[in-house]
Amino acid sequence: MEVVDAERVTMLREVLSATGWLERTGDLGRAVRVSARTPGGLLLVGTPGDDPWHLAAHLDDESRLSRLPALSPTLVRWSPPPDAPAHLRVGLDRLEAARRGETLFVVAEQDAPVPLLERVDDARRTGATILALEGGDRELRGLAHEALTVPPGEALLSFDGAQHLVSAAAGQEPARRPAGLGLRRRLARLLETVSGPTVD
Repeated sequence: MEVVDAERVTMLREVLSATGWLERTGDLGRAVRVSARTPGGLLLVGTPGDDPWHLAAHLDDESRLSRLPALSPTLVRWSPPPDAPAHLRVGLDRLEAARRGETLFVVAEQDAPVPLLERVDDARRTGATILALEGGDRELRGLAHEALTVPPGEALLSFDGAQHLVSAAAGQEPARRPAGLGLRRRLARLLETVSGPTVD
């Protein structure tokens, strides 16, 4: 399975190499890696009826392969069965206990419901880092410290494919960049966000 996933990620990278998606998924993956500081402190939650099992499994694999225990997520579920194993019965009340030094990573292809947005807002106020992989939810994006939007109907990258790339980037050792390059990229992204993309 790991070989198939690795091949899939390699193919995705080749297809997307000139589209900007690799940089954007890489940025979110690095944010996951940097913010995941303590084992059990990376909280991964989806929307009702759509627990992010797939991403949880990939991050767990990346945690093991890169020997970063903090990268192994705590899967937070909306309705965990009481007889499930301990690691699969973590409910939404765990979000209420989120604190500084922990990361809440919300994966929501559809708009996040109000109860989730409220919990995300509370977690942010208590000092947790908020990350989001979303399908166009402005409210969720507004609460996140870092977010990646994969719009519905995006021709080049599916929501599932984005999860593959983000988890792979989270497991990679960051490459050293020339001094100043990171700042220039962040400023360029900020300018694009404020004024819109440059048209040639």
